[in-house]
Amino acid sequence: MFVYRIVLEKFSGSLKASGRAARWNPNDIEMIYAASSRSLACLENVVHRTQLGLNQLFSVMTIEINDKLKQETISLTDLPKDWREFYHMSLTQQLGEKWIRAGKTAVLKVPSSIIEEEANYLINPNHQDFASIKLINTEPFTFDKRIKS
Repeated sequence: MFVYRIVLEKFSGSLKASGRAARWNPNDIEMIYAASSRSLACLENVVHRTQLGLNQLFSVMTIEINDKLKQETISLTDLPKDWREFYHMSLTQQLGEKWIRAGKTAVLKVPSSIIEEEANYLINPNHQDFASIKLINTEPFTFDKRIKS
């Protein structure tokens, strides 16, 4: 399976996690976020950036996750109906941290908070199976100027 990650160009040379808090992880819990498609990866960036922020140099990373690799899933039925609301961020962060700390799988499939019928994939860079997850390709990515114009 291929998943996609759009990052600032300077961070596109390898699969690394910042450890900064986000939807599924609190601070200091390393997790790599990827999307099921390039377009979803684009949307995941757009909602967090201003037009000025979209003008920087970005790259899209193509990541291969071996289909034989076990993964866990958090589905919509596991979450409250309004899980996307900001006040539920601590809940999703707790779920992500619990998954990381359990260490059972290197990949967690979660619903996108933008299009909840689509999926994002969280990758644990400290899991023993992480070595089998490969950065296949990195290429420049430019956000269309009509976005947030």
